[in-house]
Amino acid sequence: MTIVNDHINTQPSVLVVDDDEVFCEVLADALTDRGYLVATAHDIANGLLQARRTDPEYAVIDLRIGQESGLVLAEKLHAMDENTRIVMLTGYASIATAVEAIKLGAVHYLAKPADADEILAALHKDEGDSSVPVSDNPLTVKRLEWEHLQKVLNECDGNISAAARKLRMHRRTLQRKLSKRPVRE
Repeated sequence: MTIVNDHINTQPSVLVVDDDEVFCEVLADALTDRGYLVATAHDIANGLLQARRTDPEYAVIDLRIGQESGLVLAEKLHAMDENTRIVMLTGYASIATAVEAIKLGAVHYLAKPADADEILAALHKDEGDSSVPVSDNPLTVKRLEWEHLQKVLNECDGNISAAARKLRMHRRTLQRKLSKRPVRE
């Protein structure tokens, strides 16, 4: 239940924050068609503004919002209302960011592409699934490198220069490696 302009709205509310405006609009339309009251934003500042206005029951947050980390927004939304069910959505999935997202209040972490039905299922999923298959193969060296870079970047609070110093590599080299999509396991 949400209060909008002094009127009580019984539609469940969801906040979608993604810097990809087309994706955001398509997802908002799909969620609206499924009976949700949707607010959208394309950066963290407007995401917080929309959250204060709408007090959303659910939030779908992209991990990378421009040059900002969606983890920051997840943490702030969780602090505003620990009952807001948050799903982190990303095209740059890593173990480090998945763990941090859950620690910061997300209930699920999905890799893009994900459709509205997958996102809604994740928002409403309360328990883990022990039947998820465990890989027979270890991670590749390239994937291990990606995971390590993400871990160090996360330890440096997203500061690429600090992470590059810690990794003893040039900042531009790290930026180039981070701009590539992660290697599949």
